[in-house]
Amino acid sequence: MGHVRRSARQVNRVDRDLVIRSGQLPKTPADGWLMSLSRSANKSRLWFAIAVVLAAKKGKTRRAALRGVGAITFASVSANLVGKNLFPRRRPAAELLPEYRRLAKRPTSSSFPSGHAASAVAFATALGLERKGLGKVVAPVAGAVAYSRVHTGVHWPTDVLAGAAIGVGAAYATLHWWPLGPDAPAQSAHAAEVTAVEDGDGLLVLVNPNAGIAGEDATDVVKHRWPRATVVHPRPGADLIEQLSDELTAGPGDIRAIGVAGGDGSVAAVAAVAAEFRLPLVVVPAGTLNHFARDIGVDGIDAADAAVRAGDGVAVDLAGVDIEGAGIEGEAHRWFVNTASLGGYPEMVRLRERLEKRGWPKWPAAAVALHRSLRRAQPIRMSVDGRSHLVWWLFVGNGTYSPKGFVPTHRPVLDSGLLDVRYLRADVPYSRLRFVLATLTRTLHTSHVYRQRDLAELEVRLLDDVERRIATDGEVGPLGSRFRFRSRPSALAIYRPTEAG
Repeated sequence: MGHVRRSARQVNRVDRDLVIRSGQLPKTPADGWLMSLSRSANKSRLWFAIAVVLAAKKGKTRRAALRGVGAITFASVSANLVGKNLFPRRRPAAELLPEYRRLAKRPTSSSFPSGHAASAVAFATALGLERKGLGKVVAPVAGAVAYSRVHTGVHWPTDVLAGAAIGVGAAYATLHWWPLGPDAPAQSAHAAEVTAVEDGDGLLVLVNPNAGIAGEDATDVVKHRWPRATVVHPRPGADLIEQLSDELTAGPGDIRAIGVAGGDGSVAAVAAVAAEFRLPLVVVPAGTLNHFARDIGVDGIDAADAAVRAGDGVAVDLAGVDIEGAGIEGEAHRWFVNTASLGGYPEMVRLRERLEKRGWPKWPAAAVALHRSLRRAQPIRMSVDGRSHLVWWLFVGNGTYSPKGFVPTHRPVLDSGLLDVRYLRADVPYSRLRFVLATLTRTLHTSHVYRQRDLAELEVRLLDDVERRIATDGEVGPLGSRFRFRSRPSALAIYRPTEAG
């Protein structure tokens, strides 16, 4: 114990000496800049503002922003709620620094560790995990914020070092629940013979102007890149698959490929038509998340155009579900390129759409809808391949997803010929609590409340005379009581750049 006390006194002497030396630095314009920078980082406002800007750009930049916010949350809780309560410490005396460098409003909480440093380093490190370039750009700003806490006299140097260590740990802790996705797109071992197309000659493209962020209509971009293409828009109230089928049937017959500029729901509908008419599919990501485009390695119209001009393509799987219900004559069918689900997710999508119609932006609407749907969730009694279960939700993926925990993030391959089936059981005591604990500890794969299987086909029947809506690729489908899922191996030919394979 005496050794610990001597070490603590030595650290305090070093801290005091460094603060005094900092106070002896000559006055420069940087003093005012550091004070403003320090105040801008109060309650992480600076980092949240940067995150909002970064989130406007799709793909890895948006994921980096989200990871950064998650890291800030973890770092802030660790430093401010845990660290400061466990290690009370007085802040440096104001007299150690000249008056012009002192913050007008000094914090009153424990000095150890620095919450500002923790959040700053957490954010910069998390950005770097997703995109090294972003991390390098933000790191100097984060370092300046951390140093500003010593420069303005509200923290000892070791407070900042401890906060920085917490920040690094918080950023890497996000990998525990949200692993990094692979930089390479998903693979397919099945080549496809696709026709090279110049300037859109023989190309029919459906553009959904309502996809993605409001106001970003891809029509002009598509027409400029492919001036000889036939461009159509969804007809209000019409079934998209029927509309495109009519276009192909009644058209001049010179269509050699079909394209789509929209989100995953639009891609799924056009993919179904492409498979039916045995036409290769061109995907231009223009939605909010663009999961399918990301998986096939097409990050924009430049990549799509390069593949179309070169005639590069592969064959990938499609998945479908047949739906039976009291309000359906015979049965309905829906194709999906990514995922289908029963339970809380379809209800969340419906609530999100209602909020968007009231003028809510998409992301805040989705957050509110997710919170409300989870709070109101009711378990569903269903038969899964003949075995009865009480289930909170059911997830079916087109292909085998990774990781096998609660949040699947990517597909290693696009031609497995299998469905990724996951469901959360509600017939186990304390199922939701056990699910949360297993998710936090990443032991979900061994939990009795969670099931995951890879199957070529799956039949689900809802019991107790109930019907539920199914969601496919983020779009809400009809009410049904019986659902038959199946994979169609290598049913769809797509254009993708050779380097993406």
